[in-house]
Amino acid sequence: MDSSVTRGLDALSALARSTAAGRRLGSAVSVSELARQLDRDRSQLSRTLTAMTAEEFVGRDDVSGGVTPHWRLYAAARDLTAHRLRTDGLTALEGMAAETGESCYLGILVGDTTVTIAERVPPGSRQLGSWIGRPYPAYCSDCGQALLSDADDDEVAAVFARTEFVRHGPNTPTDLDDFLRRLELTRQRGHSVVDEEAEPGLYSVAVPVRDFTGEVVAAVQVVGPRRRLEPRTQDCVDAALRGGRFLETALRGPELGSVGDLGAF
Repeated sequence: MDSSVTRGLDALSALARSTAAGRRLGSAVSVSELARQLDRDRSQLSRTLTAMTAEEFVGRDDVSGGVTPHWRLYAAARDLTAHRLRTDGLTALEGMAAETGESCYLGILVGDTTVTIAERVPPGSRQLGSWIGRPYPAYCSDCGQALLSDADDDEVAAVFARTEFVRHGPNTPTDLDDFLRRLELTRQRGHSVVDEEAEPGLYSVAVPVRDFTGEVVAAVQVVGPRRRLEPRTQDCVDAALRGGRFLETALRGPELGSVGDLGAF
């Protein structure tokens, strides 16, 4: 590979890692700091960054004079993330369903609801119709708890600011405080367990899935009858954890290139 291209990619990768530090996506880094990290001559690096700015790989902060990866790189990575959630997400769900013999889903957060974007249902399932595209209240969903597990209490309160906590099962959270108590357990465990909160007799577990920025963008779920799943809780959690890790690895895959470093954690 041409040495100038190699130097440019090295600079972009270092810039991506620097702006991702502390999850400060979009924060500018000085050319001097970047030169120090790369052990490169500042003036030479500045010329490289100027050329990359002209090609919209790098953006400059007008106030500080620092540099950041161009927003188009983030947009491209987000588009790739959305695509992979649906393609590699199906692969993850297939593995989970084969391992557990239960219905498995991939969900995202939309307002105060969760929406299924992919599913795998085992042969012989009594599920009527598909859950894809159907919203469900996040406050009584294992997926909702997993998706909100990285949010602080104020952010969660904002999500449910206009939500009425309607009873869907015998253990549905009664209000925001009740939900937050359950969410704290999910944060501590790293996964959610919902026992008859969504509907009578229904039991489910979910694991959050993080993208290249470290942000929770989806959750994988194992759902089934309480009598069958509750004794196998840990097995279902383990399958969901493996499915979640597989999908996270795919979201940070090689095609992201240096963009994959933008939010590595």
